[in-house]
Amino acid sequence: MTTLTSTLRGDSAPLRTFFRSISDLFEGIREGREMAQRYNELSRLSDAELSRQGIKREDIPNAVLAGRGVIY
Repeated sequence: MTTLTSTLRGDSAPLRTFFRSISDLFEGIREGREMAQRYNELSRLSDAELSRQGIKREDIPNAVLAGRGVIY
């Protein structure tokens, strides 16, 4: 009730915090999906193709976390 009352009076900080949290959640989901896609793309490459990108097969998880993906 306090949050609703303060929001009606012009204090939109709780509402802003709520929507920022929701936005952060969806951003995290998007980022996780992109990382999964990069991992899948890299894992499909042969060792020679990975080597051309400077990646060893055992380094794929670290490459994904570093934001590296498939370079064509």
